[in-house]
Amino acid sequence: MKPSDIGILIVDDEASVRDALHKWFEFDGYRVDSAADAQIALQKLQDASWDIVLLDIKMPGMDGLELQRRIKEIDRDIITIMITAFASVDTSIQALKEGAFDYIVKPVDPDDMGHLIRNAVEQRRLYYENRQLRSQIEELNITDDIVGQSEQLKGVLDKVATVAPTDSTVMIRGESGTGKELIARAIHSNSNRRYFPIITINCGAYTEGLLESELFGHEKGAFTGALYQRRGKLEMADKGTIFLDEIGNIGMKMQMDLLRVIETRQFCRLGGDKTISVDFRIICATNKDLEAAVRSGVFREDLYYRLNVFSITLPPLRERTGDIARLARFFVNKFSQAMNKGGMEIAPETIELLERYNWPGNVRELRNAIERAVVSARGATITPEDLSFPLPATAGDTAEESASLEDIERGHIKKILRATGGNIARAASILKISRLTLYKKIDKYRLKK
Repeated sequence: MKPSDIGILIVDDEASVRDALHKWFEFDGYRVDSAADAQIALQKLQDASWDIVLLDIKMPGMDGLELQRRIKEIDRDIITIMITAFASVDTSIQALKEGAFDYIVKPVDPDDMGHLIRNAVEQRRLYYENRQLRSQIEELNITDDIVGQSEQLKGVLDKVATVAPTDSTVMIRGESGTGKELIARAIHSNSNRRYFPIITINCGAYTEGLLESELFGHEKGAFTGALYQRRGKLEMADKGTIFLDEIGNIGMKMQMDLLRVIETRQFCRLGGDKTISVDFRIICATNKDLEAAVRSGVFREDLYYRLNVFSITLPPLRERTGDIARLARFFVNKFSQAMNKGGMEIAPETIELLERYNWPGNVRELRNAIERAVVSARGATITPEDLSFPLPATAGDTAEESASLEDIERGHIKKILRATGGNIARAASILKISRLTLYKKIDKYRLKK
């Protein structure tokens, strides 16, 4: 931020003070104006925008303290600095309590004033940056990364829109790879906590002891190897959101500890006795049947009800096949740009092949398949030959129970040959057999064109 971007208004009934300050600030490159009393100052505040206002405490008519109150009514973010004599220092302290940035005592020292203005300008710069950042966050729509127009997905997004503005705990259910973390981030980014962090922890990736340290943090010396104090994920999520992925994998002790934190919003670091208060929202996710876990006694019923306040279930990709083409094109565009292969497309026959596959790994598997295809593609179009993974029978294409082993083998080889466009070397590699063996099976099952 350049000095010319900063507007300074000087309000003082002494002409000598106004003139001296005006020259100093103008010499430094600031936009400067002055007023002899509060009424003139208020008019100038209406006519133009100002970043910093210097106010004399003692003025005829409306004094500096009352003028400051009026200024804060106009714009609470304007920085006010009080100019005072020794006799009115107590009044200046009152002004500080009411929002003044600082005060300076007459006679004004140029070096002290210069230092004070630089600090005020830095605060104003931070204010502008923060406002710009908040504006950018407002414009971000994380749901833009949630691709699809199926009725199932629209139902999920409707639930996201409903629960996001609240502070309710959310449980996201769904198979692995359906995008549970993406939904959690969409909820957070549309909530009142979006200016604070969302902290993610995969509960299934840690032993119970390590998970305890990750969540609560620890003090130096709390256990062997604890060489320094460490903040836990719960503490980092203060004012924001904590996303507990794979919540169904935590042990009974951790369940009890987590329940206590949810109820009190307080905890102690491992090895410490200082109570830490936190304010966070919980979003959790699971691919397990928690109701069955409660019935079998491996998951606490009271914790289950604390977490299952608002539930969102993500459909597997096989139940929203209408979104596959859109997802595939989205990933092709994303990865081709990242790899400087911009302008890539995906062939209709490749889309048809993708739509017939069962996708047990859901959107994550499709994403990885497209990334590999973009890497291996030699042309500007993704063809079936670029898909370097086998496409077994789909749910709608499975063999009947009465089918023989040979019928199943014949059908599978036929699908692989179709997926690879008849490329024998690629098909043999996918089937993990030699080309000679593949030729024999093609002849045996009469798969020649």
